[in-house]
Amino acid sequence: MKVEILERNNYKASQRLKKIIEDKISKLDKYFDKDTSAKVICSKSGKQEKLEITIKGAGLLYRSEVMSDNMYNNIDYALPKLEKQIVRNSEKLKEKKKSRKVKEMVTEPFEFLEEEPEELPAIFKKKTFELDPMLVDDARYAIDRLGHDFYVFLNAETGKINVIYRRRDNKFGLIDLIY
Repeated sequence: MKVEILERNNYKASQRLKKIIEDKISKLDKYFDKDTSAKVICSKSGKQEKLEITIKGAGLLYRSEVMSDNMYNNIDYALPKLEKQIVRNSEKLKEKKKSRKVKEMVTEPFEFLEEEPEELPAIFKKKTFELDPMLVDDARYAIDRLGHDFYVFLNAETGKINVIYRRRDNKFGLIDLIY
């Protein structure tokens, strides 16, 4: 893994600190390909020292940001956060691979009524996307990650189009379409 260490806001990292950062980040190599890169930003904000680590590779992004009075402690706080993200995501990828084995179903597009009442506003934005098979838990995770109130997906267990939405009481609802 290629590690790039940057210094900001009058923070000067010693060679010893740089070596420790590279050594500890290299322990995460077991999770990534050789094309992966890590960007480490060491900075100072008042009396606090801040460490930001961003790992990019294979279309994935992992990030951890910690702040304390000691940069050496920051390393020990940031790396477990990153490793937890990596492990959690790898488990989700394994589940996604399983769900892709579900037969792809050909669905016909919905027919919409051409006449709309005049009091409704015009369509402001149109999006088109492919539905990838996924589990309900993955769709719930996508709603949180994207910050949306609903998410449309192809249910890997049933092969049907589903809509998961966040209710006003902050619980989730699931719409199972019958067509």
